[in-house]
Amino acid sequence: MSKLPNISTSIFTVMSKMAAEYNAINLSQGFPNFPVDERLTAIVAKLAKENVHQYTPMSGYPPLLSKIAVLIQNSYQRTVHPETELLVTAGATQGIFTTILALVKTNDEVIILDPSYDCYEAPVLLSQATPIRVTLNDDYTPNWKIIENACSSKTKMIIINNPHNPTGKILTESDFEALEMLLEKYPDIVLLSDEVYEYITFEEKHISAHTREKLLNRCVMVSSFGKSFHVTGWKIGYLVAPDYLMKEIKKVHQFLVFSVNSICQVAISAYLDLVSTAEIGELYQEKRDYFRQLLKNSRFKLMPCEGTYFQVVSYETISNENDVAFCKRLIIEYGVAAIPISTFYDDGKDLKLIRFCFAKDNATLEEAGKRLCAI
Repeated sequence: MSKLPNISTSIFTVMSKMAAEYNAINLSQGFPNFPVDERLTAIVAKLAKENVHQYTPMSGYPPLLSKIAVLIQNSYQRTVHPETELLVTAGATQGIFTTILALVKTNDEVIILDPSYDCYEAPVLLSQATPIRVTLNDDYTPNWKIIENACSSKTKMIIINNPHNPTGKILTESDFEALEMLLEKYPDIVLLSDEVYEYITFEEKHISAHTREKLLNRCVMVSSFGKSFHVTGWKIGYLVAPDYLMKEIKKVHQFLVFSVNSICQVAISAYLDLVSTAEIGELYQEKRDYFRQLLKNSRFKLMPCEGTYFQVVSYETISNENDVAFCKRLIIEYGVAAIPISTFYDDGKDLKLIRFCFAKDNATLEEAGKRLCAI
């Protein structure tokens, strides 16, 4: 008997498999195809011959934890304690999974804002809790009144994703003020803030939960070096949480993975001395602008992209098909893979929107643009 009877193969797996079968350009799955920074690969090459291949401490490689604390201080002017408030994880997804398993109990409720990334629901269900899916407005702004109405004495956690995947939306100052007011009314709710694209934002300033004094004692922050440094296959992320929450999270982490890839942790620790987070946003803003320019003469309508490396487009003037069917035909007939936005909704809400990943080299983007403009 399945513990997750209603969860099937991820749409990312489905579309990437189809892309491979039809030799399509894969703009569906969110991974870069351009080279990793040579400064980082040089560090890894040197470390391969050094004594860095055994277990690191459960919480993470101590010099890396110290540098994460410095990174948070420099980025958000927040002081965190490396030994008690930080945890290196095997990617952000493992960090999210571990946090939910550690903090959510049987019959609790967890609010998930749709469209939502697909890794949130499974650990809630495995905790024998109930996911409460609340739909964002059609422009992807939160309706805080509806969110508040969904809260109850059973609500244990609210998950926010900022910058938002799949839409590229970022939360505003007024959003955080509304969230803080809501949480004041429900003092037992924990906030899980998924900010894996925190350094990939553009014209609008990203406001992190790190900067919100009222939230710090009840918030678990999720970050990703894989996303920030274009090394998604390394699966290195980290959590930031107050000591009383982190103690519970570490109880699960130690039996789930115990410790995370040693050479990658040591490499990132060294790389943090060389890289600026400003470089990350600049790189992806260039790619976003270039991709949007390539699609300027297409029949797709470009939606706003405030952050992440995803561009949402509307195809409503091209086809009346549902978005899943349209994405499959896009692969088969035009050789470009995208992700249908309806799959991020619990109810499959179809607004004739699809998502492209522009974290690709220019040659890939150019060929994809050429094919998409031919539709």
